[in-house]
Amino acid sequence: MTSIAIVGAGPQLGLAIARTFGSQGYDVALISRNRTKLDDLVGTLTAEGITAAAFPADVLDRDALTQALKDAAAQFGGIDVLEYSPLAGLDTSVMTTPAETDLVHMQHEIEFHLYGAITATKAVLPAMREAGTGTLLFTTGAGSMNPQPPTANIDTAMAALRNWAINLHKELADTGIQAAHIGLDVTIGTPTFYGRAQATADQLAPIYWDLHTTNRDQAERTFRG
Repeated sequence: MTSIAIVGAGPQLGLAIARTFGSQGYDVALISRNRTKLDDLVGTLTAEGITAAAFPADVLDRDALTQALKDAAAQFGGIDVLEYSPLAGLDTSVMTTPAETDLVHMQHEIEFHLYGAITATKAVLPAMREAGTGTLLFTTGAGSMNPQPPTANIDTAMAALRNWAINLHKELADTGIQAAHIGLDVTIGTPTFYGRAQATADQLAPIYWDLHTTNRDQAERTFRG
């Protein structure tokens, strides 16, 4: 049996990735803060014949995130693929320019993007090393590659995650484990900004399947529409 854990699962990209892997027989573990929304996603996937389960956890709560992934591994017999793409809401993030950024603004985003990804990875990587196979996929927005002043603190944290993910890919070379960064230089289901193109989640989900199954030597994929 094969499985994927999607951290930051939502009704757009997360659901599209779940459908892509689920249609190939993968069990799907959905992780995010909101239990009600997760249950809705599970219901949608179940109706489509995909085995899915909800494991509520906030990526800022490292113990809860670790436990959610352990619970998912226990239920599905392991985690073969980890996908990390949480989206911070306006209720938790404050956007700042470089000159306006205080340490507290930066710390929150580093905790959310980088430390959450590291926590999730540490929860699943030992078993992947033991098995000699696995996939770790980390998603950021375009700001990780092309930062803009109005979102300096968020872009800096995403850039840190990008750097770490690409470095992880190098470290895991020849172990059978794929790690890769996906940079999305598009907007999904929201008005465009900074001249970025719009894309649908269904256009993006095949990237994740390709990095898992075919182009496992690639450390990064960028989608610009």
